[in-house]
Amino acid sequence: MAWNDFWLVFIENVKDTTWLEAVAALLGIASVWYARRENILVYPTGIISVLIYVYICFFARLYADAGINFFYFLMSVYGWYNWTRLNPESEVLTISVNNPRQQWSGIALTAGSYWVIIGLIWIFNREDTVYMQSWVPWVDAFTTSVFLVGMLLMARKKVENWIYWIIGDVISIPMYFVKGLVFTSFQYLVFLILAILGFIEWRRRYLNRMSDQ
Repeated sequence: MAWNDFWLVFIENVKDTTWLEAVAALLGIASVWYARRENILVYPTGIISVLIYVYICFFARLYADAGINFFYFLMSVYGWYNWTRLNPESEVLTISVNNPRQQWSGIALTAGSYWVIIGLIWIFNREDTVYMQSWVPWVDAFTTSVFLVGMLLMARKKVENWIYWIIGDVISIPMYFVKGLVFTSFQYLVFLILAILGFIEWRRRYLNRMSDQ
């Protein structure tokens, strides 16, 4: 795609974006920005964003996407609670890293979620043979499972959550671009940049805390 074609498609995508979708996208970007800063506002901004997407997807009859975003909402509520509750030592949750068992658990959960999501996609789209025989549902299911585990790890303030977001964003950028959703592809490019910065920031904070102990 030539630069002029890319720009024309991007502008067309922006024009087709409703104000409600634009608000959801901007809040989604703000949520990732706050996550990078380890700011609790990651959750209220993220919750509003995903609830808007639930509304949009439901009335667009994209029930599987609406269900996934509702699960994002539940994970955000869990994360908000986890970030603010005090442990028995009256301390809030701090940034940490996975131990080997937790690392393998995250990989196993990603794999398990992948096949569950594939099953849900098939239930809602089994009559669309063209779609089901394409590469799209398989890649969609993988990125969704990666993002779900990323959300769980973020709720537990694990540095590795950013690795999951980076992997999902790297795959999502070309996926949405090929599908002609250039604006969404650009949005995931912003997410990727913020995720890389978030990984660097959280790793620095974790190492600084370890050195102070």
